[in-house]
Amino acid sequence: MKFQRVNPITGEIASSAKAMTVAEANEAVDRAAAAFPAWSAMGPNARRAILNKAAAALEARGDDFVAAMMGEIGATEGWARFNLMLAAGMVREAAALTTQIEGQVIPSDKPGSMAMALREPVGVLLGIAPWNAPIILGVRAVAVPLACGNAVVLKASETCPRTHELIVEAFAESGMPEGTLSVVTNAPDDAAEIVGALIDHPAIRRINFTGSTAVGRIIAKRAAEHLKPVLLELGGKAPFIVLEDADLDEAVKAAAFGAFMNQGQICMSTERIIVVDSIADAFCEKFAAKAKSMPAGDPREGNTPLGAVVDAKTVAKVNALVNDATSKGARVIAGSSADSVVMPATVVDGVTDAMNLYRDESFGPVVAVIRAKDEADAIRIANDSEYGLSSAVFTRDASRGLLVARQIHSGICHVNGPTVHDEPQMPFGGVGASGYGRFGGKAGIDAFTELRWVTLQTTPGHFPI
Repeated sequence: MKFQRVNPITGEIASSAKAMTVAEANEAVDRAAAAFPAWSAMGPNARRAILNKAAAALEARGDDFVAAMMGEIGATEGWARFNLMLAAGMVREAAALTTQIEGQVIPSDKPGSMAMALREPVGVLLGIAPWNAPIILGVRAVAVPLACGNAVVLKASETCPRTHELIVEAFAESGMPEGTLSVVTNAPDDAAEIVGALIDHPAIRRINFTGSTAVGRIIAKRAAEHLKPVLLELGGKAPFIVLEDADLDEAVKAAAFGAFMNQGQICMSTERIIVVDSIADAFCEKFAAKAKSMPAGDPREGNTPLGAVVDAKTVAKVNALVNDATSKGARVIAGSSADSVVMPATVVDGVTDAMNLYRDESFGPVVAVIRAKDEADAIRIANDSEYGLSSAVFTRDASRGLLVARQIHSGICHVNGPTVHDEPQMPFGGVGASGYGRFGGKAGIDAFTELRWVTLQTTPGHFPI
């Protein structure tokens, strides 16, 4: 049995994928468990070579990925190719980590005891990836776990099953043992049952999930019943502070990129621009002009920087947030409400904590401008959120910027850079309702290996009884 994904712009069928049953999903886990011993026993350079082949196989499917992302989520070609570029880099970074899975020798108080801390593969991991940056986040869910010697089951998003299937097909060409990486696809109505069964499967030892905070809470609770560790990268409401000594032109460029790249459908998207009063009017004038210069259009034509949002629900949500804000005194200084998935870049000035746009994640091409009295007030507003993923502060004083960055409650902060910034080797993740745990680099090794204490007694033992 299959299910279909519809193109959000045309309404035509974009892809179809197998609507797996619980039994079929469990079979994928069983295959991964069977493949794990051979993969985990492989030397680090053998795993490295296979992962590098996988990166090349991903790149060779460039046109297929573009077609899949355009059809399934309304992505622009530029966003699809950026996804592919960063994802291939993530696989190569993971390949480089295979020889950096290090332990240590720890001095022991016991005579003749050699004590070691060893990092070993966990077993079978479940990676659950979303639709918004589907190649990047699909690859992130599997690459470092594989590098660490684990087998992985990728639970594909129902919104972009073909895009996620392409990832697994590329890895299958690389030469890793059959079953080491497999994909589970399911009809949208079956998602809760399938994910629950995967979490419950005794061979699944750890879970990583990227997606909404609401679903992340459900996954964490289900995993807790089995005492299975979870890495969660969830929602965001990224603040972008503009202080009175900022370079406004640079701040405008970075804020526009952060707010409107991929139509604002990125976990790191700039959702709140917090501007000190003394320069707020000047900033808003420049920023509104920049937003008006960024039209949205049909991504298949490739003539505009903004494409389509993923579905009509996003349109309704963004419109409701804008309408609520304007009904309570805010002003739209760029953009407008939309009646289709091709939405304009929208800027709402004068947002206060009485408005839903102040605190609710929009995940669309709208950004709130919030005016602060001074630096301290800007920091207070930045921290007035349950979320804590990415953030930014703009100032010409580097020391001041670092001091402010240290006071913002977030897993990531960029001084004089956009909130949207990702690199494979960086520790990526949030705090609060944005989740816990870190993807990327050596932090990823910590997440996807088991740390064991092993001793070797080199002299005769002496015991009190």
